[in-house]
Parts: sequence; C-alpha cells; structure tokens
Amino acid sequence: MDAIRSFLSTQYDLITESRAVLLEYCGQLSTQELNTQNSSFGRGSVSNLLVHIGNTYLFWIGEVCMKKEMAYLDYGTIISIREIHHHFSKADMLMTSFLKDDHRDMLSTSDYSINGVKGTAPNFKIITHVLTHEFHHKGQILSLTRHLGYVPVDTDIMR
Repeated sequence: MDAIRSFLSTQYDLITESRAVLLEYCGQLSTQELNTQNSSFGRGSVSNLLVHIGNTYLFWIGEVCMKKEMAYLDYGTIISIREIHHHFSKADMLMTSFLKDDHRDMLSTSDYSINGVKGTAPNFKIITHVLTHEFHHKGQILSLTRHLGYVPVDTDIMR
C-alpha cells in the first residue's frame, strides 16, 4: 500500500471510530426524536442528516470514483438507528475497497456530474471532501440533539 493510501486508511479508521461514538449517542434518541424536523438545519432531522452523510459516500466514492451503480436511501425513510448502522456499513465497505485497490492512483482524477454540471476532481480531493463533509454534518446533528434537550457527546477525533 502506498503512503497516500496508507495515510487515508488510517485517517478513515479514526473517522469511523468517531462516527461510532456519534451513532452510539444517537441510539439514545427515540424514533420520534431521530426523525424530528427542525427547519433551521439543512435536511431537517438527525436521521436525514445521517442518510445524507452515507449517501454522500455512496455518490462520491461509489459512483464517481469507482464507477459503480449505487442505491441511495431516501430522506424520511429511516426509523431506527440500526438502519443507519446498516447504511454506514455500505459506505465503510466502499471506502475499504477503494483504499485497498492498489491499482487506483489517489492523485488521478474522476469525472462527475451534479445537477447537470460536469466536473473533474482528483480522487484525493474527493476523499477529503467526503471526510470533511461528514464532520460538518456531525456538528449539525449534535446541535439538533441539543435542541431536543440532550447534552451532546464529544465526537472529536481527539477526545
């Protein structure tokens, strides 16, 4: 495994450990709280934000980088944290496969199209995007739970 791939694999391991803390914390939420809509946040609910994070991995890593056809979860369809765990297991399998592929150059580019706008980006940039994107929305999730009356848990890499 080359140095970039090794670095990214280690980084993703740290992110999945942090995500596990978040998902354990979200396991405290009732089904109603998991799906409570709050218009102050994009995507509106904890479950929708978690679906969005997982779908983003499926799109960027699965569809764009690996050229696989992906089945995305619809917003508003999750009723349990167990379903969220299953959704993230798909993202984890994709990332593991992507990062272990010795024939894939992390600095090569992948083509994509979003809402009819085409672009090209290095795989390293795409990976950086999905990782930082997860943390952005994790902060929103923790804020949403604060609005529900919970004291958010520390989900930082350095805890």
